[in-house]
Amino acid sequence: MKNVRTKLAVALALAALACGAVAQKMPTSPISINVVDVAGNLALTQDALEAYKAQNPKLVSKITFTKAPAPELPGKLKAMQAAGRVDIDLILTGTDVLAAGIEQGLLVKLFPDHEKAFPGVMDSLMPAPRKMQDLAQGQGLVVAFMPAGPLLEYNPAKVKNPPTTPAELLAWCKANPNKLIYARPANSGPGRTFMMGLPYILGDKDPKDPIKGWDKTWAYLKDLNSCIEYYPTGTGAVMKELGEGSRDITVTMTGWDINPRVLGIVPKEFKVTPLKGMTWVNDAHYMVIPKGVAEDHLYVLLDLMKFMMQPAQQALTYDKGYFYPGPAVKNVPVTMAPQASQDALKEFGRPEYDKWLAEFPHTLPLDAKPMVEAFKKWDQEVGTQKTK
Repeated sequence: MKNVRTKLAVALALAALACGAVAQKMPTSPISINVVDVAGNLALTQDALEAYKAQNPKLVSKITFTKAPAPELPGKLKAMQAAGRVDIDLILTGTDVLAAGIEQGLLVKLFPDHEKAFPGVMDSLMPAPRKMQDLAQGQGLVVAFMPAGPLLEYNPAKVKNPPTTPAELLAWCKANPNKLIYARPANSGPGRTFMMGLPYILGDKDPKDPIKGWDKTWAYLKDLNSCIEYYPTGTGAVMKELGEGSRDITVTMTGWDINPRVLGIVPKEFKVTPLKGMTWVNDAHYMVIPKGVAEDHLYVLLDLMKFMMQPAQQALTYDKGYFYPGPAVKNVPVTMAPQASQDALKEFGRPEYDKWLAEFPHTLPLDAKPMVEAFKKWDQEVGTQKTK
């Protein structure tokens, strides 16, 4: 009888694997979850994560939130996994750590391995976020969406005739050395959106191939480097310098334009302009799980991620414009957002965004491998000696 039960258990396990389901154990007591944010995403999701904990006291005892620089996390994960001691449960990331995680095999494959944990979620995504979901190659779930950029943000008191083309920006930069600033693309949404958007504007051979198809872009970025003092390692430092007046122009995205003005880091009257002939390089934030998490933790994390895709939680991603607009799923109008979010967007949002979003075409960011290659090439050939 025992032998029959064993064979039956094995058969059931094999059947579960065959249909893409992997068994997880429900925790026997509430667990503590460690969340690491490398994208500033907690501004959009922390309230929803806390709501999950409040609604599921039998599953979660505590959620710990940590912020980390994106370029450092893949190496840290790799070391943890090699040691067999992974103490990070959930990572909130942009396309940077997602790309590195896919490239290095560091992440749990959610789809199709755990797709039964997310009934209806794929169908609930809006068309553009659904395309961003494909970028994750099954190893992440898109939690927030932004059409992004690249855009130029400037101080209108200092810049009377803002540049509207890369050539004009280069000429302005050379005439006003050290007054243009942008951050290292490997750790900055605006930095990498600018880098990935240039091949479309400059007419490069293949905008999706940074090694063989970006001759004009790399030549341009090296030329632009001659009048840039240094590259901060994150966008927050860029906005601080812009707001304080030590720089006059930076590259930006919809959210990085709105939110620092809401927070008073950048003056409200600062303006943005698109570059002529631009293509929007869309952006997203993802929830990813590192390989090596305990099975009972995986059970809770999958349930938590499903919760984060509900309209009520998605409405919180409007925040104060940080990742404008924010929601990745359908039927989440701004009227569902908290009143503070609605007020902030009404005061600091830009009506022209709707016009530009309709006027210019949209594209996806680079896939994982070429994105990692682009970061490496920028670090070695453009930002070397000037990143701090």
